[in-house]
Amino acid sequence: MRKELSKLYEPKEVEDKIYGYWIENDCFKANIDRSKTPYTIVIPPPNITGQLHMGHALDNTLQDILIRWRRMQGYCALWLPGTDHASIATEAKIVEAMKKEGLTKEMIGRDAFLERAWKWKETYGGRIISQLKKLGSSCDWSRERFTLDEGCSRAVKEVFVKLYEKGLIYRGERIINWCPHCLTSISDAEVNYEEQDGFFWHIRYPLSDGSGWLELATTRPETMIGDTAVAVNPDDERYKHLVGKTLRLPLFDREIPIIADSYVDMEFGTGVVKITPAHDPNDFEVGLRHNLPVINAMTDDAHINEIGGKYHGLDRYEARKQIVSDLEAGGFLVKVEPHRHNVGTCYRCSTTVEPRISKQWFVKMEPLAKPAIEAVKNGETKFIPERFDKIYFHWMENIKDWCISRQLWWGHRIPAYYCEKCGEMTVSKDEIHTCPKCGGNVVQDPDTLDTWFSSALWPFSTLGWPEKTEDLDYFYPTSTLVTGYDIIFFWVARMIFSGIEQMGEVPFKTVLIHGLVRDSQGRKMSKSLGNGIDPLEVIDQYGADALRFTLATGNAPGNDMRYSDEKVRASRNFANKLWNASRFIMMNLPDDFKFEGLPQNLATEDKWLISKFNTLAKEVTENLEKFELGVAVAKLYDFIWDVYCDWYIELTKPRIQAGGDTAKSAQAVLVWAMRGILKLLHPFMPFITEEIWQTLCGEEGPLMLQKFPEYSQDLHFEREESDFEKIISAIKGIRNRRAEMNVPPSVKAALFIETQNPNIFEAGRLFFERLAYASSIEIGERFDMPGAVTIVSDGARIFIPMEQLIDKEKELARLAKELDAAKKDVEFLSGKLSNEGFLAKAPEKLIEAEKAKLEKATEKLKKIEESIALMKG
Repeated sequence: MRKELSKLYEPKEVEDKIYGYWIENDCFKANIDRSKTPYTIVIPPPNITGQLHMGHALDNTLQDILIRWRRMQGYCALWLPGTDHASIATEAKIVEAMKKEGLTKEMIGRDAFLERAWKWKETYGGRIISQLKKLGSSCDWSRERFTLDEGCSRAVKEVFVKLYEKGLIYRGERIINWCPHCLTSISDAEVNYEEQDGFFWHIRYPLSDGSGWLELATTRPETMIGDTAVAVNPDDERYKHLVGKTLRLPLFDREIPIIADSYVDMEFGTGVVKITPAHDPNDFEVGLRHNLPVINAMTDDAHINEIGGKYHGLDRYEARKQIVSDLEAGGFLVKVEPHRHNVGTCYRCSTTVEPRISKQWFVKMEPLAKPAIEAVKNGETKFIPERFDKIYFHWMENIKDWCISRQLWWGHRIPAYYCEKCGEMTVSKDEIHTCPKCGGNVVQDPDTLDTWFSSALWPFSTLGWPEKTEDLDYFYPTSTLVTGYDIIFFWVARMIFSGIEQMGEVPFKTVLIHGLVRDSQGRKMSKSLGNGIDPLEVIDQYGADALRFTLATGNAPGNDMRYSDEKVRASRNFANKLWNASRFIMMNLPDDFKFEGLPQNLATEDKWLISKFNTLAKEVTENLEKFELGVAVAKLYDFIWDVYCDWYIELTKPRIQAGGDTAKSAQAVLVWAMRGILKLLHPFMPFITEEIWQTLCGEEGPLMLQKFPEYSQDLHFEREESDFEKIISAIKGIRNRRAEMNVPPSVKAALFIETQNPNIFEAGRLFFERLAYASSIEIGERFDMPGAVTIVSDGARIFIPMEQLIDKEKELARLAKELDAAKKDVEFLSGKLSNEGFLAKAPEKLIEAEKAKLEKATEKLKKIEESIALMKG
């Protein structure tokens, strides 16, 4: 007894069962096979604090489509999963939870805090992984990694020590980006710039000798507490005589020098700038050149420190208000101008970042950036689409040294040790307890590394590096990285230079960049707008396949996409269409049916379907090769919905009803095509396709391990496909005309088919009767039928006696409209083909296609004119 599909497709009843089936059968496991070509994707590791959002859903859907497709093509396909420890975000979560208990980090100490952090990770860290499984992600879960696991930690220490020994990691006092909320330094890449309304405060700084004053403007008057000079351009004639003199710092009465430095733009403002080396990166460089003192005026949480005198303890913005008020009262404030400018904010908490002098660890970037730039320039790694090269090059060519130390406890602790006795610093992969120089006690650096430091090693640390593992030898370099355009410099660039430096080759051959998932109005999804969509709710309501198909539909590399419930419902309806088609086939198969391939004797409509499917398999593969996933999905949708369900199934119904060999032949072709459809569609909609496959041909094993369809020249029936397209075109034309005229299917009418290819249309008699509602059919080379309803199709003109359908005047009006549209088509195509610019730039293939269109449009125009003439008698 054959298995049957249930009447309705219920994703909730199918998806967990199917996922369990894949896991039980080790379908996701990538076992090294030297006879196969490896295809590797490393997952962009989601934060352990994360919950699945639409960005994750898109990112992982695209990766799963690619990995399932390559697996079915016969590659040894590894999708390596894992999660990121996310220092700042995770520590913030734990600190917040402790706050509710009345505790702080300092109260419980580092060890107790880390114990809590690991417990938190065990409780919540796997949540995002289980959510990815709901989406259908076919990762090799036996290889799951975590950026703080033992292997990744060993890799981090190895890289840190190697770069330190090469002089590429150093410790020094530099201006860094400081987040007063997260209480840690952050790298340049972690600063988001946003336009904010502010002011230019014009302030007079009096000369010490009482002979006058200099006017300058600042957007941050609170930092004047740390001013150690005022600068002018050495070529500025206005101020040359003042260089070397001193000024009295307003409100603080401290003497500061007037210096000359080419950093100052003479054309901007008054050509005079205050120099605050501790609170501005450019001022810091000026300070180094002129050996200026560095005065830090702020605490870690952006309050004024004891240097600030009466302003001590004030928040930076409150201090600003009071200082401006006192400047005005003292006669130092000249004027205030509104000023809109870019302000750096923390990418995690959106707090305004404070540039400040701090002793931190840095990676020297220039020597690492050069080979990474070259690798993309010479095509070792390619960005899809190519336009993202520019973002990559711009960032890499202007890169500054990377601040890698963070004032956090959760993360990779910096492997540097300081001797309490002699002050010696030792950097070591192994934990040390005594100073190698004097034997004194050592303490480890309290800071941890930037999370992106360990993420940068992800493509090779997850494969076993620094050990020379078989996985590393076989799967590295990886094949494709799929990621959003928002982390090209956070992560992609750092992986490229890390891979080249540590492995001697790039970490991946292709970077597929995708855009954002926006709401139906094109807005970015955000908490503040309240327009975020929970993918798990969508999966619960419509199923994972509907969500995946929606995210793939219209997807183009690098472009944002819009999400709407309407699109998901359309995808759900598509799944139902496939389900119902499968049910129809199975209900019309005998119990003893056994698929043995295509039959020997194929009808024209069979060859039409087989040839179209053969072309589809070729085009979908080509689209996937070019990462045109949205184009591939559109072709699958059109073929399955239109060609297979709406046409071929209908075409086979008379043959199935007839029974005998003609029914067997139709059944075999229906099953052959459905098997192929399931394979082509599987990477996009894995659950429903696997469920149908298991019911239709489960004895052959999992669908996801079947061979992906390939184009075969033996299945290319060009003539039969072209001939049958003419029959389809005629039937569509008749049905459309009848629909326009509101003629119900119950009203049969005679058809007179005028054609130079009578044999083609003779073969379609049965289909004209059944699908074009013909009461009788006459086929000939010429009919003189004035007053008849006329349909012009590919290769034929069809007449239907008017009196059998509708009145003459309406039909003439409709033909007049059609004539107008046909004239416009001919005019447009003629204009295009007479445009010298188009002919010079367009490829020959496109020009030929446009010529063919014009020829067809001209022929259609001629036939419409003839039809009008005939109707008018």
